[in-house]
Amino acid sequence: MQSQIIGTGACIPDNIITNEALEKLVDTSDEWIVSRTGIRERRRINSNEASSDLAYTSAKRALKNAGLKPDQVDLILVATATPDMLFPSTACMVQGKLGLKNIPAFDLSAVCTGFIYGLATADAFIKSGVYKTILLVGVDTLTKFIDYKDRTTCVIFGDGAGAVVIKATKEKKGIIASKLYADGSKWDYIHLPGGGSRIPSYKSDRNTYYLKMKGNDTFKVAVRGLEQAIVTLLKQCCISTSDIDIVIPHQANIRIIEALARKLDYPMEKIFVNIQKYGNTSAASIPIAFDEAIKENRIKDGDIILMTAFGSGLTWGASLIRW
Repeated sequence: MQSQIIGTGACIPDNIITNEALEKLVDTSDEWIVSRTGIRERRRINSNEASSDLAYTSAKRALKNAGLKPDQVDLILVATATPDMLFPSTACMVQGKLGLKNIPAFDLSAVCTGFIYGLATADAFIKSGVYKTILLVGVDTLTKFIDYKDRTTCVIFGDGAGAVVIKATKEKKGIIASKLYADGSKWDYIHLPGGGSRIPSYKSDRNTYYLKMKGNDTFKVAVRGLEQAIVTLLKQCCISTSDIDIVIPHQANIRIIEALARKLDYPMEKIFVNIQKYGNTSAASIPIAFDEAIKENRIKDGDIILMTAFGSGLTWGASLIRW
């Protein structure tokens, strides 16, 4: 059996934060942000909303595009680093909002690489015959954990959700293979200290609830890690870069994407980029871009798609899909 993506959906908050708006909050400028990140604006969720709200809307849209009803889903996976609460899982929240019972639902935490980890997990479940129809959502609402006095983070992150429906098929379409990596020794490159068992809420000050990032260190290892994942995966699948019709990377930083294109000698015009509109939406980044690429007719039948991401953990990986 193959794991075929039969529907996509996305949910983007209406509230836009422009670079000009950030100029009033922190020592920065539109020129500085664009030149270093490629971002012109990002979206922010409403204060009374949570990750499950965006996840639910994206899931409904993906199911509609797949032509399925919620009760045809066998498993719900949600990739997120910003769950509604420590427990229960956001996946269970989405299950409840969809009116489902009894089917399994759980979260994956690989931060920006979460959707790639989710694809690999769903693919393994389907190819082993355990489940036939899986709903996978990537969602994050990192603006709730951003210090708007820290220009190294506040200019980068935005909120959003993207979802896909993955179904077992005998056609020669779907997820070809995935390659996953992690290096926990560099956990402090991108992390959020407070709220867990290390620093529980009652022992935390406000500063521990803000995302921390070593930008320069992360940039260097990100490019190397993404190249490693892609080269290894392509070799494993006996596919060359010239066989790839479109690359949908995690939208972290335009300079990372450009550096990766140079490393792989791959044309930028064949790489889908929407970071200028949404910033870094973490686990939602790739499924949002994937949904947009389909709507813009950038993907046609038979195309080979490469998806790749790098994030906190550190985690990184890549997936190949035949559309």
